[in-house]
Amino acid sequence: MHTPLCGHAVGEPIEYAMMAAERGIDLITITCHIPMRWEAFGQAGIRMQREQLDDYITLVQNTAKQAKPLGVEVLCGIEAEVYPDEAELEPMDEILSSYNFDFVLGSLHAQCRSYIEWLSNHKVKSDAMKIDSYFRHLKDGVQSGRYDSMSHPDVIRTYGVIRKFEPIKHEEVIREFLQAVVEEDMCMEVNTSGLTKGDYEVHPDPLILDWAAEMGVKLTIGSDSHRPHSVGQFFDVIQPMLREKGFKDLYYFRGRQRQRIEMPNGC
Repeated sequence: MHTPLCGHAVGEPIEYAMMAAERGIDLITITCHIPMRWEAFGQAGIRMQREQLDDYITLVQNTAKQAKPLGVEVLCGIEAEVYPDEAELEPMDEILSSYNFDFVLGSLHAQCRSYIEWLSNHKVKSDAMKIDSYFRHLKDGVQSGRYDSMSHPDVIRTYGVIRKFEPIKHEEVIREFLQAVVEEDMCMEVNTSGLTKGDYEVHPDPLILDWAAEMGVKLTIGSDSHRPHSVGQFFDVIQPMLREKGFKDLYYFRGRQRQRIEMPNGC
């Protein structure tokens, strides 16, 4: 979930914690977008600036103190970028090594100009080529060791980057990504915000979740909240679905250390 520092979220973090308490959620992790040097990743209205990072940490720490009487633990994470050009990630790596985040999400925002330009420069033109490139880059992100969980792992289907996404046509490359998640012993995020836009389906697609269950992928869950009312959105629908698919556990991270809980029946 996000804070006003990213420029496109509404409401103060304590309001998110209050909504969590109301909905029976006793732990949340705030994960604003990490600052990036290149403006093609989006700046004003997309992510905080480098000089705002200390303010972000303080904001989350103060929220944690305010939320404690509510029975809600608030952890400090960050939503970091996945990108095929390692040189563009060097300033980001400096941030990751300089702050003690509880949780680091890895996100490949295929709709950002940075990735659109990469695809164009490498003559990746068809939808099929774009989808395959996207999942190969997600796999590279998994193997980089930077991240704890890969977030909204089929977001390429959203925001008009491609015309149609049919996972079955890309099963091989998607399974390669999932296998990397298993081999690197990290997590994949189930992101319920997918139900509010685009194909109006959870991220990742239920078929991908079937493959993930079969392969033993560990899951984190997030509502990707940009406003307090979205905290825990659709958990009551998605958690029972995950149980039906065979997932018995969920995970979260404290101090970059994975913590297991039993899969809830739904909030």
